[in-house]
Amino acid sequence: MNRTDGEAGKPPVTTRPVVRWTHVFVDRPAAELGRALGFWTAVTGTKPSEPRGSQGEFVTLLPGEGDACVKAQGVGGAHLDLSVEDVAGLVEWALRLGAAVVADHDGWAVLRSPGGQLFCAVPWNGESARPPVTEGPDGTTSRLDQVSIDLAPGVYDAETVFWSELTGWESLPGALPEFHLIRPPAGLPLRILLQRLGTERPTSAHLDLACSDVDAVRAHHEALGATAVGRGARWTVMRDPVGGTYCLTGRDPATGSLP
Repeated sequence: MNRTDGEAGKPPVTTRPVVRWTHVFVDRPAAELGRALGFWTAVTGTKPSEPRGSQGEFVTLLPGEGDACVKAQGVGGAHLDLSVEDVAGLVEWALRLGAAVVADHDGWAVLRSPGGQLFCAVPWNGESARPPVTEGPDGTTSRLDQVSIDLAPGVYDAETVFWSELTGWESLPGALPEFHLIRPPAGLPLRILLQRLGTERPTSAHLDLACSDVDAVRAHHEALGATAVGRGARWTVMRDPVGGTYCLTGRDPATGSLP
């Protein structure tokens, strides 16, 4: 999987492999995965696949329409899978940009960005249809469409360059000075938001949902066992029933943009 210049007579990768699809993982403690799945399938309008993995630790959240873009795993946090036609090429490209290989599997790899965020390079299986927005019981809509990578000031600039160069997506300042957006081409399901924190601490990531009405979606999530723990300029910070942090944002679920 891990190529170097001239290894096995193969030329080095000179162009960035195209990211064809993305999945976000809802990573929650293995002992609480069942409860977490009950909540996240309800708020995303999906159903769980049969578990996979040696310990049944992987589950895909299957939408009623379109291709899946959310999965769950019995660990902690959140991370992205980048799906490409040339996995080894993406690994090599990431290494050139300063990433490190954490685990090299048969056909896919776990990597760590220079600032410490885990992600995976995986094969593209032809996914192309983005699932529709999710409608709540009162008609309000939401969509899990963004991974926020929370970064200490000391690694923020380097991570901005890394994720921009790794994906080749549009890279632009966010609505507030502490945010930077990595926006995918139309049709891909997930954006990357880089958030500069106020203190030095290890890199982490959380999920963001775009909401047509943040307060209405918050009330629906609370009825399912979540808890509101804070408010920002345009978002509400939540904890799911097993303690995982995520945010409800006032962006348009259809476009991802602020009103």
